[in-house]
Amino acid sequence: MNYLLFDDNSWDNLLPLTFTRPVSELRLGILKIKEKWEKYLKSNCSYITKDYLSEKYQSKYENDNILINSSFIPNNEIANEIKLLKSSESIEYKNVIVAIRLDKESAINFDFNNVRVSKKETSISLNKINYPWDLFTLNGQEIESDYKLITLNRKSIDISKNNNLICPEKIFIEDGATVLFSNLNATNGSIYIGKDSEIMEGSNIRGSFALCEHSALKLASKIYGPTTIGPHSKVGGEVNNSIIIGYSNKAHDGFLGQAVIGEWCNIGADTNNSNLKNNYTDVKMWNYPKQAFIKTGLTFCGLIMGDHSKCGINTMFNTGTVIGVNSNIFGGGYPRNFIPSYSWGGSNQMIHYEFDKAIEVAKKVMIRRNIELSEIDIKILKHIFEITEVFRSK
Repeated sequence: MNYLLFDDNSWDNLLPLTFTRPVSELRLGILKIKEKWEKYLKSNCSYITKDYLSEKYQSKYENDNILINSSFIPNNEIANEIKLLKSSESIEYKNVIVAIRLDKESAINFDFNNVRVSKKETSISLNKINYPWDLFTLNGQEIESDYKLITLNRKSIDISKNNNLICPEKIFIEDGATVLFSNLNATNGSIYIGKDSEIMEGSNIRGSFALCEHSALKLASKIYGPTTIGPHSKVGGEVNNSIIIGYSNKAHDGFLGQAVIGEWCNIGADTNNSNLKNNYTDVKMWNYPKQAFIKTGLTFCGLIMGDHSKCGINTMFNTGTVIGVNSNIFGGGYPRNFIPSYSWGGSNQMIHYEFDKAIEVAKKVMIRRNIELSEIDIKILKHIFEITEVFRSK
């Protein structure tokens, strides 16, 4: 069977994280959503996403296709139910399409807002990602789910005896990983240490926690779960219930809590974000479709940062701050809690970040990881620059 992951209206609500990717390329738990589906389906998946992303994230159509809503989080039960779909039949959950089986022509012309096939409601309980804060809210249970999926019938490598381990049976270390003179407490959740990653001396970790491949925790890091650090990232200081998608650094002291950080971001030394309002009321966050702040229903809610954004040392972010793509924040005081893409400045003044200069920095950052910024990526970033002009003009 040929599987495609399609984006519904959640793509818009998940901005700015989805400006640069389909929903299925978001990391939740240990794996990206697409990687989860591929493991449960035992098959590769392609994408149906926004037109400007489709050159990078391509669709592959066959004569017979199953289209799956990328904002639903898979499990074994729903994967098995999807495999049993008949032609021109769909599965729904709470009146939202989970999956649909279509021929090639129907799949190419698929519109999730206008579906005319036989429908059936699944009885399987499912989680759906609708807003950025859903990612860190659901991260704990997804770390546990991914941990079981990844480590099933496998054995962890031995960990140095100079570490202090609590519930070592819930700690898994991949080949090439190094952990020295640290405290790992898996009482409240599993701890997964990815291939060729490093936990430096004096670090304290409480699960659930995932450190993905080629990433590092700096000396004396303090990590509260559920937290995920994606691949090729460096993290230090204090982190609580956050996700770093990958290829980003928070290498120094400072607090990051209830946050989601995109790729190619850098958080300056002693930067802190607030995750709790002084009056303990629910946090509101900027929503792109509504062009307004909306209720999250959360008391603890910190920072959302899009790809390629950065902040200088001692930056202070207010509760519920949303930062777009390719923004550079610095200076004293609290900047506004919605910072549009391609913004430059801080609390005193925010000006437009020139596109060519932003691309020049992005190239320098990526080449440090031996990755070149492709022409396709530049076209995507240019499109984002153009469609976000309206927010910079306000």
